[in-house]
Amino acid sequence: MARRDTRTVGDHAEGLANRYLRKQGLTPVTRNFRCRWGEIDLVMLDDGCLVFVEVRYRAENRFVAARSTVDARKQRKLIKTAAMFLAKKSGYAHHTVRFDVVAIECDSIEWIRDAFRPTDSSL
Repeated sequence: MARRDTRTVGDHAEGLANRYLRKQGLTPVTRNFRCRWGEIDLVMLDDGCLVFVEVRYRAENRFVAARSTVDARKQRKLIKTAAMFLAKKSGYAHHTVRFDVVAIECDSIEWIRDAFRPTDSSL
């Protein structure tokens, strides 16, 4: 079987996560928000909470679980990117924010709510 390129696989995984979270009652705000600090895969609303979602996909033959790949460095990048999102989108400035991870491995989807929090008051 030919290996699909990373962008195609990522787009597919983000689409799966988007559909899954919508079925759970979240409302999409935007997808693939990019700035100089990085990218946030999905931004959604969960009631009054603005949720920044990192989607991680791993094939079944990987040694590290998808959920384990959002390390401290990645978390810092996501927090900086979220701060930039809030600075650019002033309509969301007063929302409570949360960082979630959606880990997809083969046909399994794991939604980790409130996966991490900023250690300072950057948001």
